[in-house]
Amino acid sequence: MGTIKKGILGGFSGKVGTVVGASWKGIDYIRSLPTTVRNPRTPGQVNQRGKFATVIGFLSRISPMINVGYKNYAVNQTAVNAAMSYNLKNAVTGDAGIYDMDYAKVMVSKGTLCNPISHQIQVIDGEVSIGWDAECIGNALSSDMANVLVYNTIKNEAMILINAATRAEVYVGAVYQEHWKGDQVEVYLSFTSEDGKLVSDSMYLGQHDIPAI
Repeated sequence: MGTIKKGILGGFSGKVGTVVGASWKGIDYIRSLPTTVRNPRTPGQVNQRGKFATVIGFLSRISPMINVGYKNYAVNQTAVNAAMSYNLKNAVTGDAGIYDMDYAKVMVSKGTLCNPISHQIQVIDGEVSIGWDAECIGNALSSDMANVLVYNTIKNEAMILINAATRAEVYVGAVYQEHWKGDQVEVYLSFTSEDGKLVSDSMYLGQHDIPAI
């Protein structure tokens, strides 16, 4: 029940019908009651929730990489939110409640720093070996630092190497864990400037099998 404070033309507190009366800093105001929607389950809402859960589940496992790769987009939002926005729109596959990341379209880093013209990758001798050409084009410098993500899609585990090598060193070796043998991994490479201000787009280096023995 609402209570009238200052006569019929004054403010009131409480609920009357479909409106609520209240006071804030001495100012009387009224507002309509909100429409109550408990756990909406339309097909569109279910699909969006499924996609959201899929992306956030992936990003939460690689947050150190995201915090570096999307830091220049973390304006009035977190780096993870920026990565969420991009990958939710561009890197989810599936329908009808069954979703997965489209790893070839995933971007774990976004920026304007130039990437190498070419790269090489192989899985050998207990490590994921990544190489690139030493030529610096555009705003690239030999002092830029390489960042590597190796993501195990079978166990949903990540190996993240930040500032693993300089661009001039042209090589990073990511030693994988013993229990990864026989699994598949998705590999990404990106660069940051030495002062950390510039970031490159991530490069997808493909899906690779870890030898079983």
